[in-house]
Amino acid sequence: MNDNTLIIISRTENLSKVRDFINYQALNAGFNSGDVQDIILAVDEAVTNIIKHSYSFDPEGEIRIEIEIKDDEFIITITDKGKSFNPASVPEPDIRKYQKEHRVGGFGLYLMKKFMDDVSYTSIPDNYNKVTLKKKIH
Repeated sequence: MNDNTLIIISRTENLSKVRDFINYQALNAGFNSGDVQDIILAVDEAVTNIIKHSYSFDPEGEIRIEIEIKDDEFIITITDKGKSFNPASVPEPDIRKYQKEHRVGGFGLYLMKKFMDDVSYTSIPDNYNKVTLKKKIH
C-alpha cells in the first residue's frame, strides 16, 4: 500500500477518512476547492452505495480506493467484493417528483455522473466490483 491508496472496512463512520483522503489527493493534484468538493461528493456517494447496496451494511466488507494521475486526468478506482449490480438498471431520478414526495436517496449515480467527467462500473460476479471516476485536471 502507498500514499495514494486507502483501504477501509464498510462502515459509515469511515466515510470521514474517505473524504479526508480524497480532499488531500485532489488538492495535491491541483484542483480548486469547488472541484475538490465535487470530487469528494462523488466518491462519498460511491462508497455509501457500496456500504448500503454491495455489502448490505455488512460492517466487515473491504473497500479499496486508489488514486492515479495519468496525463491530465485524476482517476479514482474504488473496488469492493460485495454484490454486483447493473448500473443501466438505475433510472435517472426525477428530481421534481422526488422533491414533491420528499424522497431522500436515489441520487448517488446521478451525482457521480454530474460531478465527474467519466464514470464506469465493472463487475466480475463472485469476485469484485470496480467503480472508476475520472476528472480532467485543468
